[in-house]
Amino acid sequence: MAVYTHVPAEEIDAFLARYDAGRLISAKGIAEGVENSNYLLETTGSEGKGHRYILTLYEKRVDESDLPFFMDLLDHLGARGCRVPRFIADRNGRRLQQLAGRPACLIEFLTGISVTEPTPGQARAAGVALGELHKAARGFPGERGNALDKDGWHELAGKCGDDFDRIAPGLARRVVDELAFLDANWPVDLPRSVIHADLFPDNVLMLGEEVTGLIDFYFSCVDVRAYDLAVTHSAWCFSHDGSTWFPDRGAALGAGYAQAHGLGDAERAVFPVLCRGAALRFLLTRAYDWINTPADALVTRKDPLAYLRRLDFYAGANPSELLGA
Repeated sequence: MAVYTHVPAEEIDAFLARYDAGRLISAKGIAEGVENSNYLLETTGSEGKGHRYILTLYEKRVDESDLPFFMDLLDHLGARGCRVPRFIADRNGRRLQQLAGRPACLIEFLTGISVTEPTPGQARAAGVALGELHKAARGFPGERGNALDKDGWHELAGKCGDDFDRIAPGLARRVVDELAFLDANWPVDLPRSVIHADLFPDNVLMLGEEVTGLIDFYFSCVDVRAYDLAVTHSAWCFSHDGSTWFPDRGAALGAGYAQAHGLGDAERAVFPVLCRGAALRFLLTRAYDWINTPADALVTRKDPLAYLRRLDFYAGANPSELLGA
C-alpha cells in the first residue's frame, strides 16, 4: 500500500481550487509504489469536461530540494517527444505546493496499464522507450547524483550488517564478496547521462505493445548510461521471484534499445558487471526494508532473495547471453 498520508476529500477539493482543474468528483488512493502517497483524482475539469490527475504527496524518502530537478527533467523530456507526465502549475505558476503537512504536486494523468508478465514485444518496446529517453535527455543541464551508487551500496550494507543472515544464512558474506568484486571491476569510463534508474514494468504504461507513458522518475539522476539498461534488464527479463530467466525478453529489450539509441562495444562488453550492480542495488534496498519494516506494516515488503537469484545468474552470464547475439 502506498498511501502513507491520508487526506480528506474536502481538503483535496480545496487544494484543487488553486488550479484550473474543476471540482473534485472522486479521490482514490493508489496502492502501487513504495515511496510516496498517491491519489487518482477525477474532477469536473475545465469547461465541464471531466478530467483525471495524479496527486502526489512526498514522504520522507524524497528530498524536497530534489523536486525541481525532477520537474525540469520531465519538462525537458516532454518537450522532446517523450511520453512522460508533466507537473501542473496552479494559477500563480507554482508547481510545488503543501498539503497535509507534505510537499505536494498535481501531475498529468497518462493512460495505459502496467504489465505484470511482459511479452518479448513489450520488452522490446520498453527498450525503445528507454533509448528514446536517453536521446531526449541530451542537453539537459540539471545535475543530481545517484544516492544509490556504489558508495550508497556500501552504506546500505553497513546498516544491514549481520542482519542479512536473518534473511538467508550466508547472505552477509555474499554481499561483502560482491561489493569487493564490484569495487574492483566497476567501469569508470563509460558514457554518462541522466538515467531513470528504476524502469520496472510498473513504471511503464502500455496499451498492447505500445508504450504510452514512463512514470516515477524519483530515482532519476546522472550516472552511467548503460547502467540504466541493466536496471531495466533485471526488472523485465526474470520471473518475479528471480528463479526464471527469459532470454527472449533480454534479446528483445537489448534490440529495442540498440535500435533507438545504440549500444557501444565497451558498454556491451561490461554489461554483465552493470547487471550485477543493478541486482545488488535492489537486493540491498529490499534487504534494508525487509529488516526495518515491521511484519504487520501496511507496506508490503519485497523479497530480497528475488534479486539474490538474479545476482547469481548475472555472475555467470556473458553479454551475448544477456542481450542476444
